[in-house]
Amino acid sequence: MTESSKNFIAIAAEVFDTEVQALKDTRQKLGPEFSLACKLVLACAGRVVVVGMGKSGHIAGKLAATLASTGTPAFFVHPGEASHGDLGMITPQDLIIAISNSGETPEILTLLPILKRIGVKLLVITGNMASSMAKQADAVLDASVAREACPMNLAPTASTTAALAMGDALAIAVLQARGVDEQDFARSHPGGVLGRRLLVYVEDIMRIEDNVPVIAATESIKAAIIEMSRIGMGMTSVVDSNGRLVGIFTDGDLRRILDQDINLKSTPVSEVMTQSPVTTAAGVLAAELVSLMRDNKIQQIVVLQDDKPVGAINMQDMFRAGIV
Repeated sequence: MTESSKNFIAIAAEVFDTEVQALKDTRQKLGPEFSLACKLVLACAGRVVVVGMGKSGHIAGKLAATLASTGTPAFFVHPGEASHGDLGMITPQDLIIAISNSGETPEILTLLPILKRIGVKLLVITGNMASSMAKQADAVLDASVAREACPMNLAPTASTTAALAMGDALAIAVLQARGVDEQDFARSHPGGVLGRRLLVYVEDIMRIEDNVPVIAATESIKAAIIEMSRIGMGMTSVVDSNGRLVGIFTDGDLRRILDQDINLKSTPVSEVMTQSPVTTAAGVLAAELVSLMRDNKIQQIVVLQDDKPVGAINMQDMFRAGIV
């Protein structure tokens, strides 16, 4: 490692130390005002509108996204654009969360008299508790830091980290107060892994109708092989004269009989099929079915309704659906 590389690491370590200390200091400032802030969010009958300029604007956008994804309707409004028409998106039932390290951001201060006039509540996250914004707020969260990680103490670094953590703490405290669970969270993330695991059921991804391999128990092993090949699932369900499942015939069953003296054309598949196979219902979560299939070391499964095959699914279907 070169001397310059050692310097890079030392600088990075100092940045971490500065920001970790800023977070510790911010944690010590939690108190009644934080509880008041949470109550303001919970009492909001409209939406939470988060504003901020510059680096604080990036933190504001992230907070709005976090709130929205955890059960609190929220969106970000750029303060500069608000003065030119976007203010019309804000209603008296909304709550404004303004983020500003100085607490003197001109673009936000311009909006406050109008917001106050229409009766919007104001929550401020700031590094200056004596600022103009703090004085006009209904609740103020102290995100001040002793110094920035920047050696010139200019670039917003530790202060944005503190504001970010304060916003996260607010969002998670409100989430727990609302009783938001995994299902609620998944509904806000239908395209994500969690959404797929908690919102996708077997019936959403199973093969149906002509894509379900089915053969009568009286049919030959050869006919069963043809049906397996037609669908390409590595198995076929075997049913009685009433269409009820009596077993399945799989690639594994076929391999086991190949070295036996069995006539594939005349032997009924019922004599070599797997009896009492593991099955599932259409209303089971796909993620739960993955666990069932893994526990039983099987790659495909038949979906039953009233003991009759209505669907089929294999592990490849799970992969395509993004469940595994």
